[in-house]
Amino acid sequence: MTEAVIETVTDKGALSPDCPEKWIEQGFERLFELSWRDCVGVQNAALKMRFEQQKDSVAALNKLARREGVETVDGFEDALPLLFDHRVYKAYPLSLIENRDFPKLNAWLNRLTTHDLTQVDLSGLTMMDDWLDRLDAFGMLVGHSSGTTGKLSFVPRSQVEFPAWQRSYYETTRAVSGVDSYTDPVETFFPGYRGGHQMMMKMLSLFNIPAAGGPEHYHTLYQSHISSDLMSLAGRMQAAEDRGELDRLGLDPALLKAREAMVAQARRREEDIKSWFFTLFEEFKGKRVKLGGTFADLIRTARSGIEQGLHPEFTPDSFIMTGGGMKGFKDAPDDWEGFVKDYFGIQTVGMMYGMSEVTGMSPRCSQGHYHIMPHTIPLLFDREMNLLPREGAQTGRFAFFDLMAQTYWGGFISGDQLTIDWEEDCPCGWKGPRVGPTITRFSEMEGGDDKITCAGTAQAYNDFMDYISEV
Repeated sequence: MTEAVIETVTDKGALSPDCPEKWIEQGFERLFELSWRDCVGVQNAALKMRFEQQKDSVAALNKLARREGVETVDGFEDALPLLFDHRVYKAYPLSLIENRDFPKLNAWLNRLTTHDLTQVDLSGLTMMDDWLDRLDAFGMLVGHSSGTTGKLSFVPRSQVEFPAWQRSYYETTRAVSGVDSYTDPVETFFPGYRGGHQMMMKMLSLFNIPAAGGPEHYHTLYQSHISSDLMSLAGRMQAAEDRGELDRLGLDPALLKAREAMVAQARRREEDIKSWFFTLFEEFKGKRVKLGGTFADLIRTARSGIEQGLHPEFTPDSFIMTGGGMKGFKDAPDDWEGFVKDYFGIQTVGMMYGMSEVTGMSPRCSQGHYHIMPHTIPLLFDREMNLLPREGAQTGRFAFFDLMAQTYWGGFISGDQLTIDWEEDCPCGWKGPRVGPTITRFSEMEGGDDKITCAGTAQAYNDFMDYISEV
């Protein structure tokens, strides 16, 4: 890319390599006017800056760069050996969680951030949620995965990333709904927990409460927060219960009681959702609302409402924000989205693609594709971890450099298989690489945990993983 083109891009006011976290402030319209080909030079310059900022202050990145012999980064090709695979954020001994060894767990996380977590007060901690609360008070916003592979992954995000993270969520919402969450609050309903440290729960509570106009306008199915402690031990507790040995784990009685309540809650959730939604239908008749929930939640509610002769009456400018797939739900209507629209009387159904490890989100366009904004450098690899060309439509393992990650390294290899079309000819008019609607987890396709042969040299990366796993 020529310097003239870089200057043309930056002259538009949309991109500056010095502050990629501010690109989103230009608005999604401006960013989707730019071809990804015109952004490569600025993206590479921003990536070079991120590496220089973090190579000596993020211990894990420093170790990997030394192992791989990477001293400078002039473009994303130079940084390919520095991509973290998804094992990195859960590469701690499980015994640290089982024994509640928070000093060692804290020391492990300290290798992944520019913040000095040795300054966090760890006195008096007995539960995982307490540790994460303490990190929040310190200025972190650590979120974790759902632990479906048996271990929680911890993403060391912080308050430094918060403005860009929030702006990305709000801009993506505006792109799919037309509603500006900064200036136009909407009564919001989410059929789940009030919050928690699991990344999606954390994100929804952080962003939906102000977008709704305050806590009293954010309505959730359950008022409690989902427990990180229960999520971290869920698999182990279930296995022990199946063997009749749950009492031998030596767990806090309060934790066992909380688990009993959560199990009972899960058993009645489907009925709870129906009655909750139907109550909302009456209380907010004739009002504008934002409805959340998985595809399955919305389909089940619609079917039950039809059976009972109950029909919502919201204003036409209401909208639905959904995602998460069917999650094993069977017998969905072929046109489930049309079915849901007809029942709720809401014609706007918004979706976005994202994951815990990336700050930016990709809105779904009118043609059903998810467009990636320039603050994320997308990559695709084949099964042997060879980089696929940036041309035409390619299907492979998704990886990226998140340029909005300022206090932790944004290079990451995901567990998602997807198709990216690089040709920027989407009929919707948005530019940028676009992700097709079918997104699959490699762990689901392969029937277990997803292991990656990393982009770097095998021995160097194995040495790095040994370092990450040490405490």
